[in-house]
Amino acid sequence: MPDNSTPAAPASTPATPVAPAVSAAPANPTTNPPITTATGAATPPPLHPDQHPRWHWLLARSGHIGTGVVVLAAAAWFGPDLVLGPRVELLSVRQGDLVQTVVASGRVAAPHRVSVGVQITGTVADVPVQEGQTVASGDVLIRLNDTELQATLLQARLNSAQADARLRSLQALQAPLAAQAVLQASATHTQMQRTLLRSRELVAQGFIGQAALDDSLRAERVAAAQLDITQRQWASALPAGTDHQLALTTLALARAGDDAARARLAYAVVRAPASGVLIARAVEPGDVVQPGKVLMLLSPAGSTELVVQIDERNLRLMRTGLTALASADAYPNERFDARLVFINPGVDAERGAVEVKLAVPRPPPTLAQDMTVSVDIEVARRTNAVLIPTAAVHGADTATPWVLRLEGRHARRVAVVPGLRSGSQLQALPGPVGSNDSKDSNNNSSSAAPLKAGDQLVPVATASIVAGQRLRAAGPASAASSAASAASAVVKTPTQPAAP
Repeated sequence: MPDNSTPAAPASTPATPVAPAVSAAPANPTTNPPITTATGAATPPPLHPDQHPRWHWLLARSGHIGTGVVVLAAAAWFGPDLVLGPRVELLSVRQGDLVQTVVASGRVAAPHRVSVGVQITGTVADVPVQEGQTVASGDVLIRLNDTELQATLLQARLNSAQADARLRSLQALQAPLAAQAVLQASATHTQMQRTLLRSRELVAQGFIGQAALDDSLRAERVAAAQLDITQRQWASALPAGTDHQLALTTLALARAGDDAARARLAYAVVRAPASGVLIARAVEPGDVVQPGKVLMLLSPAGSTELVVQIDERNLRLMRTGLTALASADAYPNERFDARLVFINPGVDAERGAVEVKLAVPRPPPTLAQDMTVSVDIEVARRTNAVLIPTAAVHGADTATPWVLRLEGRHARRVAVVPGLRSGSQLQALPGPVGSNDSKDSNNNSSSAAPLKAGDQLVPVATASIVAGQRLRAAGPASAASSAASAASAVVKTPTQPAAP
């Protein structure tokens, strides 16, 4: 009977294992089925790494280590600020000179200006000077046509000569003739008196009649009248007489006419009344000019003034005698001295300004009329003053300003007695400090130690720092701030000072 069974495989041939079926989806450690081998034996599924006991231990340890690293990193990053306080760029107190100035602008002006014009109507013949020219006293500025004036002067001179000749004729001729006439009339009168006397004797003796006596009497009276006339004429010709005085008056009148004509001729030439600079000219040859019109403007040489407008809020700081430094805007590097000499008592209501004048004893040669100038008027000066940066002052505009000073590692509040104030510096006056009752965040009283040079202050801009808080100085920035403060030995300000 044939054997239909399949022959058995040789014993030396190993059985081929059947590959286990693997799902395409990732194995779930909680649902993976057991793996079945070719022999049919089931083996437990492999453990996922998360299910391994040692891995759980390692994960637990690594989690604690990571948390510790994060904590340590945070402590390394934030710890100094939490423990030692934040870093702050501090400002330094220094000791030096403080100069307070009031800054203003103005212009250059002479104490007075001379308006040049003519005194007579005429035609301009020549203008030998130009605008901006420096002239000396007496230099010719304008010449007028003087033909008519020359003729008038000649006529006046002739009149004067005629009057002088009359006076000399009276003295040399008429007075002596009058004296001789008096002598002649006196002699005639004497003869007539004698004739009258004889006629009376002859009438008494009967030798002549009454008619002859009357003739003798008439002749004597005529001689007496003639004597009186000649005496008066002679007296008139004497220096005290009327003819002599009339001759003198006529001569004086003629001479006055001569002087007037000479003066009018002089008006035809306009000369500089003083040395200075001609800053305006409004006349040309050929112009017909007349009195009352300004033809030129002269700025006299000599003293120079600066006319400056000061804010009325600074009026209380002004007083005559204050010194100042000024410079023309055209030459800002050429500074010169000035001195306050005048303060206008009135205030310009529209601008709220007060006009002051400063004398310039030694003006530079570049300084010209009407130039714009900037002036720093020194109103106060303090030497060896304790100076606080205003950027560190709290309540600077109040009656009780204060600062935060670094003491050890804490910020302490220190009261300030203000003195002069500049744009960036405030003088700390000696006085009671720490007298207020305020407390800092640690319930500590304000510092009672006065401010001194070298103290480090917290800027007002660092608003996060309060009294009593720990902080650290930012070394390089603080050192730079201190060096910058020490570099300015004198501080100037255009602002108002603090209330004393």
